[in-house]
Amino acid sequence: MTKSFIQVKYKETLDLLYRKLPMFERIGPAAFKKDLSNIGALCEALGHPERRIKSIHIAGTNGKGSVSHMLASILQEAGYKTGLYVSPHYKDFRERIRINGKWISKQHIVDFVEKIGPDIDRIKPSFFEISVAMAFDYFFRNRVDLAVVETGLGGRLDSTNILIPELSIITNISLDHQNLLGDTVEKIAFEKAGIIKKGVPCLIGEYQRKTQPVFKRVASSLGAPVRYADRHGKVIKTAAGHYQYLSKKGPQESLELLTPILGPYQEKNINTTLEAIRLLNETGDWAVSHRHILEGFKNLSENAPLTGRWQWIGGHPRVLADGAHNLAGLQYLFKELVKTEKGQVHCVFGTVRDKALDPVLAILPRHFTYYFVNADLPRAMNSDLLAEKAAMHGLQGSSYGKVSLGLKAAKSAARGNDLVLVTGSIFVVGEVL
Repeated sequence: MTKSFIQVKYKETLDLLYRKLPMFERIGPAAFKKDLSNIGALCEALGHPERRIKSIHIAGTNGKGSVSHMLASILQEAGYKTGLYVSPHYKDFRERIRINGKWISKQHIVDFVEKIGPDIDRIKPSFFEISVAMAFDYFFRNRVDLAVVETGLGGRLDSTNILIPELSIITNISLDHQNLLGDTVEKIAFEKAGIIKKGVPCLIGEYQRKTQPVFKRVASSLGAPVRYADRHGKVIKTAAGHYQYLSKKGPQESLELLTPILGPYQEKNINTTLEAIRLLNETGDWAVSHRHILEGFKNLSENAPLTGRWQWIGGHPRVLADGAHNLAGLQYLFKELVKTEKGQVHCVFGTVRDKALDPVLAILPRHFTYYFVNADLPRAMNSDLLAEKAAMHGLQGSSYGKVSLGLKAAKSAARGNDLVLVTGSIFVVGEVL
Protein backbone atom coordinates (compact mmCIF):
# COMPACT_ATOMS: atom_id res chain seq x y z
CA MET A 1 0.00 0.00 0.00
CA THR A 2 1.17 3.52 -0.73
CA LYS A 3 1.79 6.00 2.06
CA SER A 4 -1.09 8.21 0.91
CA PHE A 5 -3.50 5.26 0.82
CA ILE A 6 -2.56 4.24 4.38
CA GLN A 7 -3.06 7.84 5.51
CA VAL A 8 -6.57 7.87 4.03
CA LYS A 9 -7.44 4.51 5.61
CA TYR A 10 -6.06 5.66 8.96
CA LYS A 11 -8.20 8.81 8.91
CA GLU A 12 -11.27 6.81 7.88
CA THR A 13 -10.63 4.32 10.71
CA LEU A 14 -10.35 7.01 13.37
CA ASP A 15 -13.38 8.86 12.02
CA LEU A 16 -15.34 5.61 12.26
CA LEU A 17 -14.28 5.05 15.87
CA TYR A 18 -15.04 8.66 16.84
CA ARG A 19 -18.55 8.39 15.37
CA LYS A 20 -19.31 4.90 16.53
CA LEU A 21 -17.88 4.69 20.03
CA PRO A 22 -18.49 6.73 23.18
CA MET A 23 -15.40 8.87 23.81
CA PHE A 24 -14.85 10.46 27.23
CA GLU A 25 -12.68 13.23 25.84
CA ARG A 26 -15.55 14.37 23.63
CA ILE A 27 -18.73 13.67 25.62
CA GLY A 28 -17.52 13.28 29.20
CA PRO A 29 -19.07 11.02 31.88
CA ALA A 30 -21.57 9.41 29.49
CA ALA A 31 -18.65 7.45 27.99
CA PHE A 32 -17.41 6.15 31.35
CA LYS A 33 -18.10 2.44 31.87
CA LYS A 34 -18.35 1.46 35.53
CA ASP A 35 -17.15 -2.11 35.16
CA LEU A 36 -14.41 -4.10 33.41
CA SER A 37 -16.65 -6.45 31.43
CA ASN A 38 -16.08 -4.82 28.03
CA ILE A 39 -12.30 -4.71 28.28
CA GLY A 40 -12.34 -8.27 29.59
CA ALA A 41 -14.39 -9.41 26.59
CA LEU A 42 -12.14 -7.56 24.14
CA CYS A 43 -8.98 -9.05 25.62
CA GLU A 44 -10.56 -12.53 25.64
CA ALA A 45 -11.23 -12.16 21.90
CA LEU A 46 -7.56 -11.23 21.46
CA GLY A 47 -6.26 -14.19 23.47
CA HIS A 48 -5.67 -12.21 26.68
CA PRO A 49 -2.54 -10.25 25.73
CA GLU A 50 -2.69 -8.44 29.10
CA ARG A 51 -1.74 -11.71 30.81
CA ARG A 52 1.30 -12.16 28.60
CA ILE A 53 3.07 -8.85 29.17
CA LYS A 54 4.98 -7.53 32.15
CA SER A 55 3.96 -4.05 33.17
CA ILE A 56 4.13 -1.11 35.54
CA HIS A 57 0.70 0.36 36.27
CA ILE A 58 0.43 4.05 37.19
CA ALA A 59 -2.50 6.03 38.60
CA GLY A 60 -2.82 9.39 40.34
CA THR A 61 -4.57 12.74 40.06
CA ASN A 62 -1.52 14.56 38.70
CA GLY A 63 1.92 13.42 37.60
CA LYS A 64 1.09 9.97 36.28
CA GLY A 65 1.86 10.98 32.71
CA SER A 66 5.18 12.53 33.64
CA VAL A 67 6.22 9.51 35.73
CA SER A 68 5.19 7.19 32.90
CA HIS A 69 7.34 9.05 30.36
CA MET A 70 10.36 9.26 32.68
CA LEU A 71 10.22 5.56 33.53
CA ALA A 72 9.86 4.59 29.88
CA SER A 73 12.91 6.65 28.91
CA ILE A 74 15.07 5.19 31.70
CA LEU A 75 14.03 1.60 30.98
CA GLN A 76 14.78 2.12 27.30
CA GLU A 77 18.27 3.35 28.19
CA ALA A 78 18.71 0.23 30.32
CA GLY A 79 18.25 -1.85 27.16
CA TYR A 80 14.71 -3.03 27.76
CA LYS A 81 12.20 -3.02 24.93
CA THR A 82 9.71 -0.70 26.58
CA GLY A 83 6.06 -0.11 25.78
CA LEU A 84 4.32 3.11 26.83
CA TYR A 85 0.57 3.66 26.99
CA VAL A 86 -0.77 7.11 27.95
CA SER A 87 -3.97 9.07 27.44
CA PRO A 88 -5.45 11.24 26.15
CA HIS A 89 -3.54 12.29 23.06
CA TYR A 90 -2.91 15.92 22.11
CA LYS A 91 -2.72 15.81 18.32
CA ASP A 92 -2.51 12.26 16.99
CA PHE A 93 -4.06 9.08 18.40
CA ARG A 94 -0.73 7.28 17.92
CA GLU A 95 0.79 9.31 20.78
CA ARG A 96 -1.01 6.91 23.13
CA ILE A 97 0.85 3.73 22.15
CA ARG A 98 4.65 3.58 21.72
CA ILE A 99 7.52 1.13 21.87
CA ASN A 100 10.97 2.57 22.60
CA GLY A 101 9.62 6.01 21.78
CA LYS A 102 8.23 5.07 18.36
CA TRP A 103 4.50 5.56 17.81
CA ILE A 104 2.32 2.66 16.76
CA SER A 105 2.01 2.59 12.96
CA LYS A 106 -1.07 3.79 11.10
CA GLN A 107 -1.14 0.46 9.27
CA HIS A 108 -1.29 -1.49 12.53
CA ILE A 109 -4.23 0.61 13.76
CA VAL A 110 -6.13 0.07 10.51
CA ASP A 111 -5.45 -3.68 10.58
CA PHE A 112 -6.39 -4.00 14.26
CA VAL A 113 -9.74 -2.27 13.88
CA GLU A 114 -10.58 -4.31 10.79
CA LYS A 115 -9.65 -7.53 12.61
CA ILE A 116 -11.84 -6.90 15.64
CA GLY A 117 -14.69 -5.20 13.77
CA PRO A 118 -17.16 -8.01 14.60
CA ASP A 119 -16.13 -7.86 18.27
CA ILE A 120 -16.71 -4.10 18.33
CA ASP A 121 -20.24 -4.66 17.01
CA ARG A 122 -20.85 -7.45 19.55
CA ILE A 123 -19.30 -5.90 22.65
CA LYS A 124 -20.02 -2.21 21.94
CA PRO A 125 -16.97 -0.88 23.81
CA SER A 126 -15.97 2.72 24.41
CA PHE A 127 -13.20 4.45 22.49
CA PHE A 128 -10.93 4.16 25.52
CA GLU A 129 -11.58 0.42 25.87
CA ILE A 130 -10.60 -0.11 22.23
CA SER A 131 -7.40 1.91 22.68
CA VAL A 132 -6.41 -0.08 25.79
CA ALA A 133 -7.06 -3.43 24.11
CA MET A 134 -5.08 -2.26 21.08
CA ALA A 135 -2.13 -1.27 23.28
CA PHE A 136 -2.04 -4.59 25.14
CA ASP A 137 -2.25 -6.54 21.88
CA TYR A 138 0.45 -4.39 20.26
CA PHE A 139 2.83 -4.78 23.21
CA PHE A 140 2.33 -8.55 23.29
CA ARG A 141 2.79 -9.01 19.54
CA ASN A 142 5.98 -6.95 19.62
CA ARG A 143 7.33 -8.84 22.66
CA VAL A 144 8.07 -5.84 24.86
CA ASP A 145 10.10 -6.56 27.98
CA LEU A 146 8.07 -4.16 30.09
CA ALA A 147 5.06 -1.95 29.40
CA VAL A 148 4.54 1.29 31.31
CA VAL A 149 0.77 1.80 31.46
CA GLU A 150 -0.99 4.95 32.65
CA THR A 151 -4.60 4.74 33.83
CA GLY A 152 -7.15 6.92 32.14
CA LEU A 153 -9.61 7.82 34.89
CA GLY A 154 -9.55 6.61 38.48
CA GLY A 155 -8.11 3.15 38.84
CA ARG A 156 -10.48 0.55 40.26
CA LEU A 157 -12.80 0.61 37.25
CA ASP A 158 -10.30 1.86 34.69
CA SER A 159 -9.97 -0.36 31.62
CA THR A 160 -6.23 -0.72 32.19
CA ASN A 161 -6.94 -2.38 35.55
CA ILE A 162 -7.08 -5.92 34.21
CA LEU A 163 -3.27 -5.94 34.38
CA ILE A 164 -1.32 -7.78 37.06
CA PRO A 165 1.78 -5.59 37.08
CA GLU A 166 5.28 -5.90 38.44
CA LEU A 167 4.75 -2.64 40.32
CA SER A 168 1.77 -0.38 41.01
CA ILE A 169 2.37 3.37 41.38
CA ILE A 170 -0.02 6.03 42.68
CA THR A 171 1.55 9.46 42.27
CA ASN A 172 -0.73 11.65 44.42
CA ILE A 173 -4.35 12.39 45.26
CA SER A 174 -6.31 15.61 44.90
CA LEU A 175 -9.80 16.61 43.80
CA ASP A 176 -10.65 15.90 40.17
CA HIS A 177 -13.55 14.18 38.39
CA GLN A 178 -15.54 14.37 41.63
CA ASN A 179 -18.74 13.51 39.75
CA LEU A 180 -17.25 10.09 38.93
CA LEU A 181 -14.66 9.34 41.62
CA GLY A 182 -16.10 10.94 44.75
CA ASP A 183 -16.19 14.35 46.39
CA THR A 184 -13.43 13.82 48.97
CA VAL A 185 -9.76 12.90 48.66
CA GLU A 186 -10.48 9.76 50.72
CA LYS A 187 -13.07 8.55 48.20
CA ILE A 188 -10.79 9.36 45.28
CA ALA A 189 -7.91 7.56 47.01
CA PHE A 190 -10.09 4.44 47.29
CA GLU A 191 -10.70 4.51 43.54
CA LYS A 192 -6.99 4.98 42.78
CA ALA A 193 -6.13 2.23 45.29
CA GLY A 194 -8.07 -0.14 43.06
CA ILE A 195 -4.88 -0.72 41.05
CA ILE A 196 -3.18 -2.33 44.07
CA LYS A 197 -2.93 -6.06 43.42
CA LYS A 198 -2.42 -9.07 45.66
CA GLY A 199 1.22 -9.33 46.68
CA VAL A 200 2.37 -6.70 44.17
CA PRO A 201 4.53 -3.86 45.58
CA CYS A 202 2.84 -0.47 45.52
CA LEU A 203 4.65 2.86 45.47
CA ILE A 204 2.80 5.98 46.63
CA GLY A 205 4.42 9.21 45.50
CA GLU A 206 3.28 11.41 48.37
CA TYR A 207 2.38 10.66 51.98
CA GLN A 208 -0.90 12.44 52.70
CA ARG A 209 -2.52 12.25 56.11
CA LYS A 210 -6.07 11.84 54.79
CA THR A 211 -5.28 9.20 52.18
CA GLN A 212 -2.68 7.08 54.00
CA PRO A 213 -5.29 5.07 55.98
CA VAL A 214 -7.10 4.24 52.73
CA PHE A 215 -3.96 2.90 51.05
CA LYS A 216 -2.92 1.04 54.19
CA ARG A 217 -6.30 -0.68 54.50
CA VAL A 218 -6.49 -1.75 50.84
CA ALA A 219 -2.85 -2.87 50.66
CA SER A 220 -3.05 -4.81 53.92
CA SER A 221 -6.11 -6.70 52.72
CA LEU A 222 -4.14 -7.79 49.63
CA GLY A 223 -0.77 -8.43 51.24
CA ALA A 224 0.79 -5.77 49.04
CA PRO A 225 3.93 -4.01 50.36
CA VAL A 226 3.57 -0.21 50.32
CA ARG A 227 6.33 2.39 50.13
CA TYR A 228 6.04 6.19 50.12
CA ALA A 229 8.54 7.81 47.76
CA ASP A 230 8.79 11.05 49.70
CA ARG A 231 9.72 9.15 52.87
CA HIS A 232 12.79 7.70 51.13
CA GLY A 233 14.16 10.63 49.15
CA LYS A 234 13.55 14.10 47.80
CA VAL A 235 14.47 16.02 44.68
CA ILE A 236 15.45 19.67 44.66
CA LYS A 237 16.18 22.08 41.85
CA THR A 238 19.72 23.46 41.97
CA ALA A 239 20.86 27.01 41.27
CA ALA A 240 22.13 25.77 37.89
CA GLY A 241 18.60 24.63 36.98
CA HIS A 242 19.34 20.90 37.31
CA TYR A 243 17.53 18.42 39.52
CA GLN A 244 19.32 16.78 42.43
CA TYR A 245 18.14 13.64 44.23
CA LEU A 246 18.95 13.24 47.91
CA SER A 247 18.18 10.00 49.77
CA LYS A 248 16.59 10.11 53.23
CA LYS A 249 17.07 6.47 54.22
CA GLY A 250 19.87 3.93 54.00
CA PRO A 251 23.22 4.91 52.47
CA GLN A 252 23.30 8.62 51.75
CA GLU A 253 23.03 9.08 48.02
CA SER A 254 23.06 12.11 45.76
CA LEU A 255 22.35 12.13 42.05
CA GLU A 256 22.36 15.19 39.78
CA LEU A 257 20.12 14.96 36.74
CA LEU A 258 20.59 16.91 33.53
CA THR A 259 17.31 16.92 31.67
CA PRO A 260 15.23 18.97 29.23
CA ILE A 261 13.08 21.61 30.92
CA LEU A 262 10.23 19.70 32.54
CA GLY A 263 8.53 22.47 34.45
CA PRO A 264 8.87 23.74 37.99
CA TYR A 265 6.51 21.18 39.49
CA GLN A 266 8.38 18.00 38.54
CA GLU A 267 10.48 17.46 41.67
CA LYS A 268 7.92 15.10 43.21
CA ASN A 269 7.42 13.20 39.95
CA ILE A 270 11.17 12.74 39.50
CA ASN A 271 11.45 11.49 43.08
CA THR A 272 8.63 8.98 42.49
CA THR A 273 10.32 7.79 39.29
CA LEU A 274 13.66 7.24 41.02
CA GLU A 275 12.05 5.31 43.88
CA ALA A 276 10.21 3.15 41.34
CA ILE A 277 13.53 2.27 39.73
CA ARG A 278 14.92 1.38 43.15
CA LEU A 279 11.97 -0.95 43.77
CA LEU A 280 12.41 -2.64 40.40
CA ASN A 281 16.07 -3.21 41.13
CA GLU A 282 15.24 -4.67 44.55
CA THR A 283 13.14 -7.41 42.95
CA GLY A 284 16.27 -8.81 41.29
CA ASP A 285 14.43 -9.20 37.99
CA TRP A 286 15.49 -5.86 36.58
CA ALA A 287 18.84 -4.07 36.41
CA VAL A 288 18.88 -0.30 36.00
CA SER A 289 22.09 1.57 36.82
CA HIS A 290 22.78 5.20 37.70
CA ARG A 291 24.11 5.66 34.19
CA HIS A 292 20.80 4.45 32.74
CA ILE A 293 18.94 6.90 34.97
CA LEU A 294 21.15 9.82 33.95
CA GLU A 295 20.86 8.95 30.26
CA GLY A 296 17.11 8.41 30.59
CA PHE A 297 16.58 11.94 31.87
CA LYS A 298 19.12 13.47 29.51
CA ASN A 299 17.45 11.85 26.47
CA LEU A 300 13.87 12.26 27.62
CA SER A 301 12.94 14.56 24.75
CA GLU A 302 14.04 11.90 22.24
CA ASN A 303 12.90 8.74 24.04
CA ALA A 304 9.58 9.91 25.48
CA PRO A 305 8.89 13.62 24.97
CA LEU A 306 6.45 15.19 27.44
CA THR A 307 3.94 16.83 25.12
CA GLY A 308 1.86 19.67 26.50
CA ARG A 309 3.64 19.96 29.85
CA TRP A 310 5.47 23.25 30.37
CA GLN A 311 6.06 23.34 26.63
CA TRP A 312 7.45 26.48 25.00
CA ILE A 313 5.92 26.95 21.56
CA GLY A 314 6.92 30.50 20.70
CA GLY A 315 9.57 33.09 21.43
CA HIS A 316 8.28 36.47 20.19
CA PRO A 317 6.15 36.79 22.22
CA ARG A 318 6.98 33.94 24.58
CA VAL A 319 4.20 31.34 24.48
CA LEU A 320 3.96 28.59 27.11
CA ALA A 321 1.48 25.70 26.85
CA ASP A 322 0.67 23.57 29.87
CA GLY A 323 -2.13 21.01 30.07
CA ALA A 324 -2.89 21.63 33.77
CA HIS A 325 -6.63 21.16 34.11
CA ASN A 326 -7.52 20.47 37.75
CA LEU A 327 -7.20 22.43 40.96
CA ALA A 328 -3.88 20.99 42.15
CA GLY A 329 -2.22 21.13 38.72
CA LEU A 330 -3.24 24.73 38.13
CA GLN A 331 -2.11 25.75 41.61
CA TYR A 332 1.41 24.42 40.91
CA LEU A 333 1.48 26.21 37.56
CA PHE A 334 0.28 29.59 38.79
CA LYS A 335 2.46 29.50 41.89
CA GLU A 336 5.56 29.28 39.70
CA LEU A 337 4.43 31.92 37.22
CA VAL A 338 3.47 34.43 39.91
CA LYS A 339 6.93 33.90 41.40
CA THR A 340 8.97 34.18 38.20
CA GLU A 341 7.11 36.33 35.68
CA LYS A 342 7.78 40.08 35.85
CA GLY A 343 5.80 41.12 32.79
CA GLN A 344 2.07 40.81 32.12
CA VAL A 345 0.66 37.29 31.67
CA HIS A 346 -1.91 36.90 28.92
CA CYS A 347 -3.75 33.66 29.71
CA VAL A 348 -5.66 31.79 27.02
CA PHE A 349 -7.97 29.69 29.18
CA GLY A 350 -10.65 27.10 28.48
CA THR A 351 -12.17 24.18 30.31
CA VAL A 352 -14.89 21.53 30.05
CA ARG A 353 -18.47 21.62 31.29
CA ASP A 354 -18.22 18.71 33.72
CA LYS A 355 -15.45 20.26 35.86
CA ALA A 356 -16.13 21.93 39.23
CA LEU A 357 -15.54 25.47 37.96
CA ASP A 358 -15.83 27.82 40.94
CA PRO A 359 -12.86 26.40 42.90
CA VAL A 360 -10.70 26.76 39.78
CA LEU A 361 -11.78 30.33 39.06
CA ALA A 362 -11.09 31.20 42.69
CA ILE A 363 -7.37 30.43 42.30
CA LEU A 364 -6.75 32.14 38.94
CA PRO A 365 -4.43 35.12 39.49
CA ARG A 366 -6.35 38.39 39.43
CA HIS A 367 -3.57 40.34 37.72
CA PHE A 368 -3.49 38.11 34.62
CA THR A 369 -5.41 39.16 31.50
CA TYR A 370 -7.71 36.36 30.29
CA TYR A 371 -8.74 35.26 26.81
CA PHE A 372 -11.54 32.75 27.36
CA VAL A 373 -11.95 30.08 24.68
CA ASN A 374 -13.66 26.77 24.05
CA ALA A 375 -11.95 23.81 22.41
CA ASP A 376 -13.55 22.20 19.39
CA LEU A 377 -15.39 19.38 21.15
CA PRO A 378 -18.91 18.91 22.59
CA ARG A 379 -17.61 18.80 26.20
CA ALA A 380 -16.08 22.25 26.06
CA MET A 381 -17.59 24.98 28.22
CA ASN A 382 -18.90 27.87 26.16
CA SER A 383 -16.42 30.72 26.36
CA ASP A 384 -19.15 33.35 26.83
CA LEU A 385 -20.44 31.52 29.89
CA LEU A 386 -16.90 31.00 31.14
CA ALA A 387 -16.12 34.72 30.81
CA GLU A 388 -19.34 35.59 32.61
CA LYS A 389 -18.55 33.31 35.54
CA ALA A 390 -14.94 34.52 35.63
CA ALA A 391 -16.08 38.14 35.91
CA MET A 392 -18.02 37.18 39.05
CA HIS A 393 -14.66 36.14 40.53
CA GLY A 394 -13.03 39.46 39.65
CA LEU A 395 -11.10 38.18 36.63
CA GLN A 396 -10.46 40.54 33.73
CA GLY A 397 -10.89 39.13 30.25
CA SER A 398 -13.04 38.59 27.18
CA SER A 399 -14.58 35.67 25.29
CA TYR A 400 -13.06 34.67 21.96
CA GLY A 401 -14.77 31.38 21.14
CA LYS A 402 -12.21 29.52 19.06
CA VAL A 403 -8.83 28.76 20.61
CA SER A 404 -7.04 30.15 17.56
CA LEU A 405 -8.78 33.52 17.96
CA GLY A 406 -7.95 33.74 21.65
CA LEU A 407 -4.30 32.91 20.99
CA LYS A 408 -4.10 35.45 18.18
CA ALA A 409 -5.54 38.19 20.42
CA ALA A 410 -3.22 37.31 23.30
CA LYS A 411 -0.13 37.36 21.08
CA SER A 412 -1.16 40.69 19.55
CA ALA A 413 -1.59 42.24 22.99
CA ALA A 414 1.70 40.94 24.43
CA ARG A 415 4.52 43.43 24.73
CA GLY A 416 8.20 43.22 25.67
CA ASN A 417 8.69 40.64 28.41
CA ASP A 418 5.03 39.60 28.55
CA LEU A 419 4.08 35.91 28.56
CA VAL A 420 1.27 34.21 26.69
CA LEU A 421 0.06 31.17 28.65
CA VAL A 422 -2.28 28.53 27.20
CA THR A 423 -3.85 26.29 29.84
CA GLY A 424 -6.97 24.98 31.58
CA SER A 425 -7.62 21.99 29.34
CA ILE A 426 -5.60 19.37 27.51
CA PHE A 427 -7.87 19.94 24.53
CA VAL A 428 -7.21 23.69 24.44
CA VAL A 429 -3.47 23.01 24.57
CA GLY A 430 -3.79 20.36 21.88
CA GLU A 431 -5.19 22.94 19.45
CA VAL A 432 -2.14 25.23 19.76
CA LEU A 433 0.60 22.58 19.50
